[in-house]
Amino acid sequence: MVTVDVRRLAAIDMYGLHGTRRRRRIILAEFLAGAGGGLAIGLVLLLAGSHAAFNVALGAWVLGIGVNYVPLALYAIQFSRPGKLEAELDGADIRAELRHYTVMQFWIAIPALFAVLSVAQSARRR
Repeated sequence: MVTVDVRRLAAIDMYGLHGTRRRRRIILAEFLAGAGGGLAIGLVLLLAGSHAAFNVALGAWVLGIGVNYVPLALYAIQFSRPGKLEAELDGADIRAELRHYTVMQFWIAIPALFAVLSVAQSARRR
């Protein structure tokens, strides 16, 4: 079974091929917007006047994707500090991991998966 290391995914995504400052800022903004926007839009859809099954399902799904972005945003904030991203990726085969995690990013569409994995992986690291 293939699992996604959420912390590593955030680090690799922020670094890209060259680790530019611009990319780090763009990915941080993406993760923050995904968390804030996903949570806000999901809540609006869920709490909107219509309780049609489709609206509830769509709202729950979007909310779950927003929840997935929360750990990514938190890790991105940590990796924005000087030296943290480089320390996380020390000795890594960036190209190979970038190929792997580019595919793994699509798992974000599974509501709350990254949040659950992040909590479990964080507990294991301690």
